[in-house]
Amino acid sequence: MQTEEYNRRGKELVDYITQYLSSIRERRVIPDVKPGYMKELLPDTAPAEPENWESIFKDIEKVIMPGVVHWQSPHMHAYYPSLTSWPSMLGDMLADAINCVGFTWASSPACTELEMNVMDWLCKALGLPSFFLHHHSDSRGGGILQSTVSESTLVALLAARKDKILQLRTELNQDVDDSVLNSRLVAYASDQAHSSVEKAGLISLVKIRFLPTDEQLSLRGDTLKQAIQEDRRRGLVPFLLCATLGTTGVCAFDKLSELGPVCSEEGLWLHVDAAYAGSAYFCPEQRWSLDGIEFAQSFVFNPSKWMMVHFDCTAFWVKDKYKLQQTFSVDPVYLRHDNSQTATDFMHWQIPLSRRFRSLKLWFVMRSFGLKNLQAHIRHGIEMAKLLESHIMSDLNFEVPAKSHLGLVVFCLKAGNALTQELLRRLTRSGTMYLIPADIHTKRILRFTVTSQYTTADDILRDWGIISAMASNLLAETQAVETHPKLREDEVIGGEETPDSDSRSDETEDAASRMDKAQVELWIDKAWNRSRRPMRSLSCNSDPLPHSYIGSLSDYDFETRPSDAAGALPSSTTSGSGSVVITEMPSNLLEQQVLKKLTKFYSVPSFCNQWVQCGRQQLCCPLKVSQAPQKHLPSNYRRVLATPIANTAPSPTPVETSPAPKLL
Repeated sequence: MQTEEYNRRGKELVDYITQYLSSIRERRVIPDVKPGYMKELLPDTAPAEPENWESIFKDIEKVIMPGVVHWQSPHMHAYYPSLTSWPSMLGDMLADAINCVGFTWASSPACTELEMNVMDWLCKALGLPSFFLHHHSDSRGGGILQSTVSESTLVALLAARKDKILQLRTELNQDVDDSVLNSRLVAYASDQAHSSVEKAGLISLVKIRFLPTDEQLSLRGDTLKQAIQEDRRRGLVPFLLCATLGTTGVCAFDKLSELGPVCSEEGLWLHVDAAYAGSAYFCPEQRWSLDGIEFAQSFVFNPSKWMMVHFDCTAFWVKDKYKLQQTFSVDPVYLRHDNSQTATDFMHWQIPLSRRFRSLKLWFVMRSFGLKNLQAHIRHGIEMAKLLESHIMSDLNFEVPAKSHLGLVVFCLKAGNALTQELLRRLTRSGTMYLIPADIHTKRILRFTVTSQYTTADDILRDWGIISAMASNLLAETQAVETHPKLREDEVIGGEETPDSDSRSDETEDAASRMDKAQVELWIDKAWNRSRRPMRSLSCNSDPLPHSYIGSLSDYDFETRPSDAAGALPSSTTSGSGSVVITEMPSNLLEQQVLKKLTKFYSVPSFCNQWVQCGRQQLCCPLKVSQAPQKHLPSNYRRVLATPIANTAPSPTPVETSPAPKLL
């Protein structure tokens, strides 16, 4: 393809994109395909000779569109928005043409400088603290565009971990390996936090403890305070809290005004995840949940969700940029430049080296819409959600079990979880809209998010009409089963259509029944029902390994030693220096094969000797915490795990004390 053809074909593709987005309401939201559908549509090998553009263009509708979930549709309600806009797409067209790799200031000064200025614009527009600004006399912080909130959460955790480990090394004043200190760290999040928090713990080998929320599904300060005290008594070192503003399940808000002071008093890094809700802070009336943001060390939200800046584009701010740089800085000679000491090199603020020119599309959007139109867009989405909620609450078959926030409404049938799930199944199979489930404790709910900037009141009423009609049909069928016991229940819930289902008369077959005949698999993760464990750990286990006491026999505490089922005394030997070596075998010791598998899978090192050197007591192997309230570890968990290397172990050294608006 040469310049002239590119110019012609580019215009054709722009026309196709315009037509696609303008008529997206007419498309089925969820594709009617099975896994592997594309294999039959494509050749086994790439073409040896070039193909003409006409055949490639035809395959967009033939191969691609049949398998697309149409995220820009006003009837896409399953997840939080993932919006695009005309200015955003134009910004990426230019960025793709420039195609710079902006890892340092020198590699593309405009890429770095525009990002710094646009991030300052965004920080001010959201009402965030001035210490997040690049250009402010009292600020040590700044903002950067990352790829996703998940990556930003990991970046914040790694920076907080590095900062805490450096603090511990200074306090210990001993040569201790970082991995030893890492095994003692524990971070916190609410039980409503996004799964990316757990994944960050998996990657970093850090224990993540998920704390219970209140009746509003909000994490409170007293809960955090109690967890910190419990873990310190266990010998762990709390270092980070990931607070969520706008949780995935029901858009709940953790209480920053209570959590912030606790983090400040206890020395925890406060990271705030506002992936969806962050865009709402363009509107001053929505900033009530930011009370306490002054205690945050980092803050992240997704312009690629509700702000109409298409994926990927995640805004991440940090209060102290030097804590990022000490975590991610590398300094090979080929990346140095004349302005290395004075310019900002974003490669030191992130995990990857290379980075795209993301700030162009953000710049285009903020200038093309202006803050007033962005505010109008947010307020319109909230109003559409309120419209839906009013209809749900006026229907006696439904309830709204959690307070609605922003553009999300959650609801369920009063008849119970099974019928709520069946309603979702039928809605999904109809292809008319896309919703997903969530759970509030034991109650199954459906999530309905207003996403598209083009959503109108008519769209909301259309979707509600389908939901209401399908629910009425389902409840009528259920009532028929109760009235006529001979009818099989699986004909109502989870059953397939019977062979003679098409013989029903047109007079008795309503719209919801016709939709119910669509043969589409329910796109719901079968693992949704699995509950999250209160702690995820890859570096310690409540089952202690055998350990040895080294010292005089008179100093050994026989009363608190672990005893086996037979009550046998621990074995003892005498070292050459006269000290006694007492080896204790816990009764619930893991089998060696199981332990070996755990160690191999999680790459958990053994730190016994290092713990003797630094005088700390280590918990060993990955923690297994039950769903029951956690109890304090017995005293034998706090013994030094070591093999004989000296006459006496050093005394412990404390580590840490206690209608849609018109958009341009």
